Amino acid sequence: MIDKFKQEKLRKMLETGINPYPYSFKQEMHADDIKNDFETLKGRKTSIAGRAMSIRHMGQLYFIDILDSTGKIQVLLSPQMTKPESMSLLDLIDMGDILGIHGTINKSKRGEISIEAYEITVLSKSLSPMPEKFHGLSDTEIRYRKRHLDLVANPEVRKFFITRAKILNYFRKFLDSRGYIEFETPILQPTYGGANAEPFVTRYRALDADFYLRVSDELYLKRLIIGGLEKVYEVSKDFRNEDIDSTHNPEFTQVEFYEAYKDYNDFMTMTEELLSSLVKELFGTFKITYQGKELDFTPPFKRIYWVEEVKRLSGIDVSTLTDQESREVAMREGLKTSTFNAYHVADGLFDKYVKPNLHDPTFVLDFPAYMCPLTKDKRGNPKLSERFEVFIAGREEGNCYSELTDPIEQRKKFEDQERERLRGDAEAPPSDEEFLEAIEFGMPPTAGIGLSIDRLAMILTDNISIKELLAFPTMRPKK
Repeated sequence: MIDKFKQEKLRKMLETGINPYPYSFKQEMHADDIKNDFETLKGRKTSIAGRAMSIRHMGQLYFIDILDSTGKIQVLLSPQMTKPESMSLLDLIDMGDILGIHGTINKSKRGEISIEAYEITVLSKSLSPMPEKFHGLSDTEIRYRKRHLDLVANPEVRKFFITRAKILNYFRKFLDSRGYIEFETPILQPTYGGANAEPFVTRYRALDADFYLRVSDELYLKRLIIGGLEKVYEVSKDFRNEDIDSTHNPEFTQVEFYEAYKDYNDFMTMTEELLSSLVKELFGTFKITYQGKELDFTPPFKRIYWVEEVKRLSGIDVSTLTDQESREVAMREGLKTSTFNAYHVADGLFDKYVKPNLHDPTFVLDFPAYMCPLTKDKRGNPKLSERFEVFIAGREEGNCYSELTDPIEQRKKFEDQERERLRGDAEAPPSDEEFLEAIEFGMPPTAGIGLSIDRLAMILTDNISIKELLAFPTMRPKK
């Protein structure tokens, strides 16, 4: 909403020949550059640019706090050091305006590092009033819907997104240095698969067919492995038509990577190295604090076994759990699940008994085979599969398989999933005939993993909500 008083000041600027929306400005330094190297830069002329966060005056001396991408710095103006046309401009400037400042680096009488301005330029006249809670905008609904205001009012939020970007950059460097090749796979897919999740559906008019936003890029990346590319990865946007809560957003980012001739043991070692070295790179130590409690990323990570741990804590052996027994178990244990089959009930037992106890980075190994349609059986025990998930602070951060490469067994497992889907399990994906045809040409032994960027960023920025790490999280549309 345009503020009429600001609009009037805009009109006066235009009448006096001032362009309040110029094309460019030569910004030579940022606030942190000046503060971090003040002793060397003292007395030097420079130019800065940013948003006016506060405007105050004491007699003839004016103080403007300017916020740029690195932080805030104070600007001083007075008739003794500032051009007359710039001093007269002060009456037309409001909090929220974006300004360019030419001046000298110095300190105020109170010892605050400042810019003594000799010229100011309006770079963008702000027409909307800043919210009442501008100095510490705290309403999360407003913060997430109006992220531009959040970033201005709460500059520390910028650090969350910068850390998230550093995580992605580190993942890419880690994989690139090991000879992996980054690919892009289709987001719109004729058949969804690679994870148990309900998809978003859209309509392709030109093809007169339903397509799905991908729930995972797994099956496409594995086709590249079949084609002879031995190390592949993708930083992928995936979409799952699920509930929104503190750890789930329908649109999310993960890194998936696959390597031929490896198994889940190899990937445990590599995942451990990736996560521990990332933390050391960001913080200079393997130990960080999350929500007031220490998290220790010092390798090796703890290892526990999925079926054994559920049995130890609940007394139930889920490796032999049948669909027929599942409803009774769910009722007795008070599990809330949309589908009473072995997959969902076993998962519910794990969430109830095991997951809350997993704080330090932990590998949870060897899932029940019926939960793993894309995974090789455990060597020596066909009731289990060679799969691990890595948990940190009670949250799943990654999921890895010794990938199933037997085309006959893969077809059978896809058919089992298809039957579950037809029985009403909305998360069971359909059979993917194109992938089955590809794997029939022969797929080498392969390991693959998907790691959540958003959840890992939550932990490494000490946040409890995934929305803090998504610049524009999914929100209910306003009516």
